[in-house]
Amino acid sequence: MHPIPSHFDFADLSNLSSDELALAKKSLRQSIRGTRRTLSQFQQLNAANALLKQLQRHHWFNRSCKVAVYLANDGELSCHLVIRHLLRRGKKVLLPVLHPINRRQLLFVQYDAHTPMRFNRFGIQEPALKRSRIVPPESLDLILMPLVGFDAKGNRLGMGGGFYDTTMEKVVSQGWRRSPLRIGLAHNCQQVPALPKEPWDIPLNAVVTPNFSLTTS
Repeated sequence: MHPIPSHFDFADLSNLSSDELALAKKSLRQSIRGTRRTLSQFQQLNAANALLKQLQRHHWFNRSCKVAVYLANDGELSCHLVIRHLLRRGKKVLLPVLHPINRRQLLFVQYDAHTPMRFNRFGIQEPALKRSRIVPPESLDLILMPLVGFDAKGNRLGMGGGFYDTTMEKVVSQGWRRSPLRIGLAHNCQQVPALPKEPWDIPLNAVVTPNFSLTTS
């Protein structure tokens, strides 16, 4: 197996084995995660403010009533101002919760300021699971999801667990069923020249950063 550059841009995949591709993606994840963790609190707050302004420019954000978001971890672009904005306008806000049985699947649970929280197995806060507050993904209007890297075509590099892809697979593949818009959120520094598209990847409709929006479909 020949060595893979740590900043491999995936422009030519023809000579890579599956093991080499996995190694390249792992290396790229580590590099991008390290970069975004260097952002200061001031930079993170500015980015969160700019993110909300970017989202408010889109009709699909302003018209959505049921919106899934996430709680930032590991230097991710924070949604805390987006959550506050949505709740103040009477929107239904959902947070992802790890499925207690299907370990690569997410449930979306309604969240507000009084929701009991707990830490999941990754040390990330999530709502305490309550069946009556679970909302099926096909009934959502919008899913704002984190990512590690993205390219100009909207290809997404996640953390490698496949949680969002697995959760959305059935909804997206069934054309008769309504599918929520899938929007990736990221810092500007998380854009890379090119990423591979795997057969199991669920495509994004757009990527939004503090500085720009990239529509992919």
